Amino acid sequence: MDPVFTGVGVALVTLFDARGELDADASAGLAAELVELGAEAIVVAGTTGEADALDEDERLRLFTAVRGAVGDTVVVGGTGAASTHQAARLTARAPDTGVDAVIARTPRGLADPTGYYRALADAAGTTPVLAYHFPAVSPPGIPLETLPSLPIAGCKDSSGDATRLLATVDSYPGPVWTGNPALLHQAGALGCAGGILALANVAPELCAAAFAGDAEAMRAFTPTHLACEHDFPRGVKQLVAKRFGTSDVVRMG
Repeated sequence: MDPVFTGVGVALVTLFDARGELDADASAGLAAELVELGAEAIVVAGTTGEADALDEDERLRLFTAVRGAVGDTVVVGGTGAASTHQAARLTARAPDTGVDAVIARTPRGLADPTGYYRALADAAGTTPVLAYHFPAVSPPGIPLETLPSLPIAGCKDSSGDATRLLATVDSYPGPVWTGNPALLHQAGALGCAGGILALANVAPELCAAAFAGDAEAMRAFTPTHLACEHDFPRGVKQLVAKRFGTSDVVRMG
């Protein structure tokens, strides 16, 4: 199974104006800057992008704006939702925006996500669907024994658990991306497809170097990584604002 992309993808922040209204153009402009700095993909309206605070039309506007701003760079639209019905409806509409794939976090409390991902795969048609394991935010996440049978084109693992990442690569034959910068070196050594990272909003160059095996790059981005995790997602946005002059307004929190 060929990965949708390899290397470091940005889990893009969503930018809002001073009134808290979506600024799709500014978000797309940031995405374009990050591509110029080496980002291999842009993942829009995921956890870092405050997806839970966006309505369906806002997400679609973001997908369209980013698609138009980044040329041929891979764009992945976040279509996860609190229910299968909501996620499937958004997934069905996403391909019309030009995204190359969709990614969907499992709903909270869903013990067996098989039906959820089958519904999304049906809704997506020929557009690849990526699974998203993030048990800290949406427990219990994806059971390891279930993963190989899901109708997906890869999985993002944001467990932050080195043993879980190792077990995933061992048991699942498809592409795997880590969602935790602290595991980038391990992900590269294990042959993972790459990373999908909040930190890449701020330090895409260091993230790419770390995935390629540069331990010094990991040491260099550690203070920024820790700052990104503080008061999430506000901490990430403040760092992005400092580097790129963007808005640090948040809806979540």
